[in-house]
Formats: sequence, structure tokens, C-alpha cells
Amino acid sequence: MKLILAPMEGLTDPIMRDVLTHVGSFDWCVTEFIRVTNSILPDHVYYNYCPELKSNGCTAAGTPVHVQFLGNDAFMLAENAKRAVALGAPAIDLNFGCPAKTVNKHKGGAILLDEPDVIHELVKAVRQAVPSHIPISAKMRLGYLDENHTLENAHAIEDAGANWLTVHARTKADGYTPPAYWEKIYPIQEALKINVIANGEIWNNQHAKACIEQSGCQDLMIGRGAVTTPDLTQCIRKGSNEALMQWKDLVELQIRFLNGQSKTELGMVGRYKQWLGMMSKAYPEAKQVWNNVKRLKQIDEIIEQLY
Repeated sequence: MKLILAPMEGLTDPIMRDVLTHVGSFDWCVTEFIRVTNSILPDHVYYNYCPELKSNGCTAAGTPVHVQFLGNDAFMLAENAKRAVALGAPAIDLNFGCPAKTVNKHKGGAILLDEPDVIHELVKAVRQAVPSHIPISAKMRLGYLDENHTLENAHAIEDAGANWLTVHARTKADGYTPPAYWEKIYPIQEALKINVIANGEIWNNQHAKACIEQSGCQDLMIGRGAVTTPDLTQCIRKGSNEALMQWKDLVELQIRFLNGQSKTELGMVGRYKQWLGMMSKAYPEAKQVWNNVKRLKQIDEIIEQLY
């Protein structure tokens, strides 16, 4: 079984990837999407999204980081993918799942699921531009407003030369509202020869088992569940339905996060409070810490409250 940390805009940034791969046993993780429009991006943009490029494309824990792109210009996607690989990206992923209105409005992300031919063109262009030993993958939803093109999109991605496909088990219209329809991934993995990875609403070991059974997939991509329960991969691999890490063990992890590189102290404080709010779903202690730090604006003051 492979467990992958999902790309989530504004959540699984380099700091969060460092923390979660430090404690979790992920096979690889994927960057937040890099938006490609009409130019080859300067190197500093790649390094901003994926500073791990300076460390052989891996987090400090040694977990490979795949670079994800979003766009609709085949030539520019291909050229930017070539540049990312030249900088050290171990793999390239293409985003056909983002449901954000602003992204879809500019013909990016999930809205392309209504145009299988375009998806094929984009994946093929990147595959042909990147050396054959570098894996190319794609992430899609079941569809945009409906599921009329689900299998057509999956075949388009496979036929274009992708090495594997990750499927988020909801349409764009479903957003992130539970449930995720894992059983709807089953026909996709049955129809394709390449590996299919299941994604969506995997919050604990029971969900992981149910997803595997219903989707027929052996590999899972985990998103918010891993942020909420940082050792979720360990729980899944060991068959535990409860978090294995104690709160006291998470304190050092939170300090590691707070000491990560950030543009502003206030920005880091905001990110930490976001994470703390998510962890409160799994750890009662997080709620108490939240009450103690919700008005604090300095990192040192917050760290004091963790001891």
C-alpha cells in the first residue's frame, strides 16, 4: 500500500509537508498547484512552492515531493514541467480537480473535465516534453457538474501516457461536502491499466479500509485527515482506529511548525491557528490550547503555552 500526502492549496505548504513527513510514513507528497498561464515561470516561483528542489526533491525526512501544475496551455505546461524537472522535480502531476470558482472561470482545474480531448492534449504534451524516466501523473474528480465524462477523462489521461491517476471521489459540484463516493472509483480502476489512487474523506483507519474495499484501489491519497491526525499514515499501516501519538509528542511537532520559514510572523501565527483548529477534531487538548492562544500574535508567546 502506498500512502500519499495530498496537494491542498493554503494547507499542505512546504512547512506542513516538512512536519507531516517528519512524523508520517508517506511514500510521496505533492505540492500545492503552480498556476501556468502564458510564460515560463522564473526559478524563484518553483523554489517558493517547492523549496525541496534544493534538497534532491525531498523533504528533510527524505520524502519525495512531486510538483503539481494547473493550466490549459499545452505548450506552456510542457515547458514549465521541463524546467521543474531540470531544477530537480522527481515527478510532475497535473491538476484537473481544483473546484475553485476563480480557477474554473479561467478554464483551469475541474472545469476541464467537460473536455476530455483537451485533458488528453495537456497530459500528452507534458509527457512528451519530460524525460521518460520522470513519472507524469494527473489528479481528477469524478466530473465537473456531472459524471458524464468520468471514464472518458480517465482513458484520456492514460492514453496520453500518464503513469498513474489519482481520483477524488466527488464532482466539482459536490465540493468537499461528505460523503466521498469511493465506490464510483471502482469502474475507473477496473477500466484502466495504469494504477489508480483513491482520494477523499479518509479521516481514519476505518475510512481507509472502507475506501480500499469500495474503490478497489490499493493506494490512497490523504489530505485533511493527515493534517488533523498527523500520524494517520502510521495508524493506517498498523491498523489502529485511534491516533497513536499522544498530545505531548505533538508539542515538539507544533514547535517545529512554528519555527518554519514564513514571510511574516503574523502569517505563521494564522497558519498555526488554522492547523490547531483542525487538530481539535482529534485531540481535546488542542481545544484548550486554542482557548489559550486565540488572541496571541507572537510565536514565542504561543510556544510558551504549549509547555
